[in-house]
Formats: sequence, structure tokens, C-alpha cells
Amino acid sequence: MDHAVSENTAVQAQLDRLWKLSPGADILGLERITLLLGRLGNPQDRLPPVFHVAGTNGKGSTCAFLRSALEASGLTVHAYTSPHLVRFNERIRIAGSLIDDTLLAALLEEVLDAGGDIGASFFEVTTAAAFLAFARTPADACVIEVGLGGRLDATNVIAHPLVTGIAQLGIDHQSFLGDSAVEIAGEKAGIAKAGVPLVTMTYETDSAARVAEIARHAKASVIALGCGWQMHVDGTTLRYEDANGTVETPLPALAGPHQPGNLALAIAMLRHQTVLTIPADAYSAAARGTHWPARMQRLHPGPLVGLLPPGSQVWLDGGHNPAAAGAIAATLRAIANPGIGRSEVHLVLGMLANKDPAGLLAPFAGIATTLHAVPISGHAHHAPAALAAIAHRFGIAAHTADDVAGALRDIAEIADQAEPPIVLVLGSLYLAGEVLLANGELPD
Repeated sequence: MDHAVSENTAVQAQLDRLWKLSPGADILGLERITLLLGRLGNPQDRLPPVFHVAGTNGKGSTCAFLRSALEASGLTVHAYTSPHLVRFNERIRIAGSLIDDTLLAALLEEVLDAGGDIGASFFEVTTAAAFLAFARTPADACVIEVGLGGRLDATNVIAHPLVTGIAQLGIDHQSFLGDSAVEIAGEKAGIAKAGVPLVTMTYETDSAARVAEIARHAKASVIALGCGWQMHVDGTTLRYEDANGTVETPLPALAGPHQPGNLALAIAMLRHQTVLTIPADAYSAAARGTHWPARMQRLHPGPLVGLLPPGSQVWLDGGHNPAAAGAIAATLRAIANPGIGRSEVHLVLGMLANKDPAGLLAPFAGIATTLHAVPISGHAHHAPAALAAIAHRFGIAAHTADDVAGALRDIAEIADQAEPPIVLVLGSLYLAGEVLLANGELPD
């Protein structure tokens, strides 16, 4: 179950109610959310035009690019994303601003009063609260991120989105979505709706075929990278092309070789709808101005960063599966070795117990100098000693620490004092939230 606490007593009172009434675990299925929303007057049927995004990796960044481009077009945008990193409010953005505590408490109370006997999950209750807020507040568009999978995700009650999209696919959440890439692709494609464009990236042949099959049954048109649209990176420029023309933007400010693809997917989704007008300069504004916390985020000076020698770099990413690790490792390699010399790279890793540490660590072999494994407070996690043992198998000198601050102190002692170290904290969005809070960088 998602972990959430609030400093606001009214919000915390409703969160306490939710813990008592919910089943205590993630559950998929549309029966409970449909019943719950029905008792609330079906707010999901009164939302502004919806951009609905699924994917194993990159869906959050794609949603961030969508929101930036829409807002750069002068439009107001609701956004629903998950999980939160520090504050529960981060999940619900109303007409451009994070939901305030007073409204959040009132909405949670309303949802729980209406459906406390349904046994709805944490995510289902949160989704209902978001949809109530979005239906009651005018806006030009909604950006909705799938929570888990797609077909049976609570957000999939939206019957008539404006456009749907699937970001990068990979293996994750096998206990919910299936053990194979093809099964997972089919679950993600479950957001396809009749008459609604489904914009996709390039996938392995079998996965792409499964997405196409699901879309065909749903009577949705697939607009795929390499067929319905193209993208090319040339130096510092992203070039996007489709049947209606070309868009050129700077490369995204978000770090990583995978981010141009996420930006291009957002552009493709915006260009394959006909309700909202998006000027060409909005895409460049999105490239330059989009920020997404805990996705190869360089931390600012703060209490945690200050534990390291001056000039050190501390990067943060919540990536926790092999596909994400490949992209993160490529980014880290470019940061650590830009062509002149090489900086030491130190990993600080914490992982939930249901994740694959060997799959995550494999891409960092030959890049990381050390690994410092830490626990994730409040969650079932891999024991730091077990993570350290796996790192040793990849030739990475490994240590354990009680927390991220302790790991950074250890790194400060062993780092080459002549060359400030590069540190990457990764493995869990829950851990990322702890780091942001400790360093005084609250997402806004």
C-alpha cells in the first residue's frame, strides 16, 4: 500500500480513516472504483479533455511534458500522477496548482463517507477524490497517469479520453501484470478506447503485436513511432515528424538519453488530437521548462549534499527496474566521463522487497566505484547486506549504511579528495522522497 502522512491534522484524520477501511494492499479491478464513483455522481464523465498515459517507464515524464506544453499554450491543466514523493498533495494538481490541504481533507472525507463500506484501495479512493476535484473546477485539459498496468487500473474508468499514449515498456509489477513482456504490454494497452488515437513508441515485435491486437479489439487507431510519427536527435535538437509536418525543439532539460523519446511521445499525443490548439513554440517551451522530481534530478546544495566535499554532484532517480536502470546508467556514464578524465561514481541504493536488484545493478557494472546499500524506512525492503552481496557479484565494492546520510558520510571519507565524487541515489521513489525531504527540496 502507498505510504502517506500529512502535517495537516484534517488531512491526516482522513488518511487514518483510509488505512482502517482499505484492504491494505494494491488491488486491481474496476468494480470497486465504478461503484464508488457511481455513489459520487460519476465525476469521471464530466472531466475536461483527458490525455491518458500508461507505460512501465517514462509515463510520469511524458505527463510532465504534456502539462508543460499545454500550459505553455495558455491552457489550464488538471494533473493526476503517482506516487507522491514527499507530500500526498503532489498527486493532484488542480488548474496548475497542487491541491491545498483544506480541499484535500474535504474531498477525502466525502469519498470515504460515500464509499467506506466498499473496501476501495488507497489508490481508488485517491482517484475518486481527484476526479471529483477535476469535475468541479474548470480547466482546459486533464493529464492522467495510469497507476499500475492499464486495463484494470482505477483511472481506466474514463470512457472517452481525448487521446491515449503508452511510454516505454519493460518488466515490472509481475505479480499484478504477468511475467512476460507481452502480457505486460497487453495490460498497458488496455487503456485503448474506441475511436480514440493510441500513440505508442517502438517495442519488441511480440509486444508491439500484442498492443496492436488489443487496440484493434477496442476499435482504437494505433499511431506508432516509426510508422505514424518519427523522431530524430541531431546534436542539441529534437526533430519530430508526422503527416502534418515537422516540429523542432531543443533537447529536454531533463537529463538522460531516454527523455527525448518521452518528449516526442508527448508531442505526438498533442498533435494527434483535434480539440486543443497547441502552437509550435509550446513544444520548445516544454523541452526547456519541464522538470520532474527524482528523475535524474541533480540536488541543490542542502543538508545532505553538504555532507560531501565541495564540488560533489548528487543525483537522484527513483528508477527501480532493469529498463529504467539501462537509461539511468547511460546518463550516469555521460555525466561521469564527458571525454576528459573520469570522476568516481558512488551508488546509494535502497530497494523494495518485490524488486529485482540484480536486474537493476547489472547496467552499472564498470561504471560504479562503490555501492552503499540502505534500508527504506516503513516498507518491506531488500536487506542492505543482501544488496551489497549482489553488487560484489558485479565487481562493485559494496558497503551498508543505516540511511542515506550515513552513506554520504562514508563516501566523503573514501572519495578521492582531488576529484569531487559523483553520487547517485536510486532504487525506489519512496527512498527518493526521503532524500528530497532531508535535503529540503520539496516538489512543487
